[in-house]
Amino acid sequence: MDNPLLDPATLPRFSAIKPEHAEPAIDRLILDARNTVKQTLAAENFDYATLVTPIALAEQKLHQAWSIIGHLHAVSNSPDWRDAYGACLPKLTEYHTEIGQNQALFHAYQQLKNSVSFAELDQAQQKVISNALRDFRLSGVDLPPKQQQRYKAIAQQLAELSHRYEQNLLDATQAWDKTFTDATALAGLPEAELNQAQQSAVEAGQSGYRITLQFPSYIAVMTYADDRALREEVYYAFNTRASEQGPHAGKWDNSEVMEEILSLRHELAQLLEFSDYAELSLATKMAESVAKVGEFLEDLGARSRPQAQRELSELAEFGRELGIATLQPWDVAYLSEKLKQQRFGLSQEELKPYFPVDRVEAGLFKLVQRLFDVRIEPVTEVDTWHPAVRCYRIVDAKGQERGLFYTDWYARRDKRGGAWMDGLVDRHVRDGQLHSPIAFLTGNFTPPEGDQPVLLTHDEVTTLFHEFGHGLQHLLTQVDEPGVAGINGVAWDAVELPSQFMENWCWERESLDMIAGHYQTGAKLPDALFDKLLASKHFQSAMAMVRQLEFALFDLYLHRDFDPDQGGRIRQTLERARQQVAVIMPPDWNRFAHGFAHIFAGGYAAGYYSYKWAEVLSSDAFALFEEHGLFDRDTGQRFLATVLESGGSEDALAVFKAFRGREPELTALLRHSGIAA
Repeated sequence: MDNPLLDPATLPRFSAIKPEHAEPAIDRLILDARNTVKQTLAAENFDYATLVTPIALAEQKLHQAWSIIGHLHAVSNSPDWRDAYGACLPKLTEYHTEIGQNQALFHAYQQLKNSVSFAELDQAQQKVISNALRDFRLSGVDLPPKQQQRYKAIAQQLAELSHRYEQNLLDATQAWDKTFTDATALAGLPEAELNQAQQSAVEAGQSGYRITLQFPSYIAVMTYADDRALREEVYYAFNTRASEQGPHAGKWDNSEVMEEILSLRHELAQLLEFSDYAELSLATKMAESVAKVGEFLEDLGARSRPQAQRELSELAEFGRELGIATLQPWDVAYLSEKLKQQRFGLSQEELKPYFPVDRVEAGLFKLVQRLFDVRIEPVTEVDTWHPAVRCYRIVDAKGQERGLFYTDWYARRDKRGGAWMDGLVDRHVRDGQLHSPIAFLTGNFTPPEGDQPVLLTHDEVTTLFHEFGHGLQHLLTQVDEPGVAGINGVAWDAVELPSQFMENWCWERESLDMIAGHYQTGAKLPDALFDKLLASKHFQSAMAMVRQLEFALFDLYLHRDFDPDQGGRIRQTLERARQQVAVIMPPDWNRFAHGFAHIFAGGYAAGYYSYKWAEVLSSDAFALFEEHGLFDRDTGQRFLATVLESGGSEDALAVFKAFRGREPELTALLRHSGIAA
């Protein structure tokens, strides 16, 4: 069978890749990787070129195929892709655990680390070896055979449970919708959102106006729908997904899945002689201890909560003026939008005509060229998985191709929610030829309707910039070792630095003039609108801060304080975090944790604090541009050479200090957040 997943071509033939190709390709590439390890270990003396490089290149092929499978599973989810992904997952988990516990390979790496030649390696190569030795230990290489077997079983179970959690959430999200015969039931929704609801009905073979739990539809109802009962109904459906509550109570319930995940993570940590999973998680992160993370979050909470309480009181008072006697969670977004309009004369709808997605994207490309002296060009006649997908290449000032990326910005029924960046290919050298990195940039913006351009909210513009920041770190790397190229090897609590850094440019007049232009006239964002936007920047910023801190503390407490005798105590732990920092208390039936995929199906377990930790870094980094000029060439080149090009070849703190000239400080975050220091 001609298997396009085994095609060595630079860009995959996506239209030719079918679910039935997945498992045979993974079987073949795992076999090749295993054989490479055996052949490599047959030698008696090792150096970097004979030990590390051949295994890394074999695993790069495996990574590329799995990245494609995982991506298609996320953006074109179907029963066949789900089965294909599920069939491959345990095989990959088994392979990686087997490699991590390979005693001979571990000793070979140790031999190389202790050899005279180690000192002659470059920094990236030394970091690859140091990371590998750390990861061997975290994979249980030192454990007795019986415990190693238990480790393998736990790893397999955790992979399967995370996959099940994600599928339950997707199924529950897709299962709910509501259709209205006319628009009066959706009074308050702007015309663009009504048009999208109408288009959604057509796609479902219905007439009228259809709302769903896909995020663009959900947030439109929560922000604009005048019908309070409808907002409550939609809030209830969304916040009880995949639980024992709600319209589909018990059908895709993640309750037991979460309990099993937490129990197995705790057991895994103790197998490796960590006191808890939070301590294990920090072994690969920048933060020095679990205690430091807790202190950091609690300190931010203490600084932010008084202001958040004042903001909520203002909102509640405003609600009473509009006849809402008792503020409920399904009123918050609606009243916030109304209050923002009253206070600043500004609404997201007023801004949207100035942010057509093509103009935003083109402006972003110009901005990046000015900052980092790289240009972005479209790649035409490229095979993709959907007609809306686009492909681009990044070229530096010397004409060298740095990387390629695909964009897939619009929501679809069969697509996972949220926005993300994934690597397809890591920068590496094979047979003397440099292979540029390739990335996927994915979002869930409202899809185009007919010939009308897609208009983004300012929040969506910020999301696009955020994901592009991740892409820049992956694509602009100058490191040739795939294990520490791009985002690989970067401490997880520093990986949000480039993404959050890029968000700052969405608030500056000089950069907004590059990305904003009226979709009909091309006119720049008027001064009056810009002034309103800037004035609204810190609107309810403390409420937003404590909401993120609530999630981060919940995650930390969940993994730090797990007690096998008492189970996950998920609701009690969430309540504890809320009592500490939250100002909005959801109803008892709210099941936020059942949809918190970041920590149960993503890479943020005991690491959700990373968003705030990295925001300290990104705010402090942007402050240097504020000091020297937003487009100061030397500062831009310094950020490029340190943060973006070095990948994971250096420790994250050293990278930051190389850029900033000192350790990070909290001041800029508090200032940028509008929270008094």
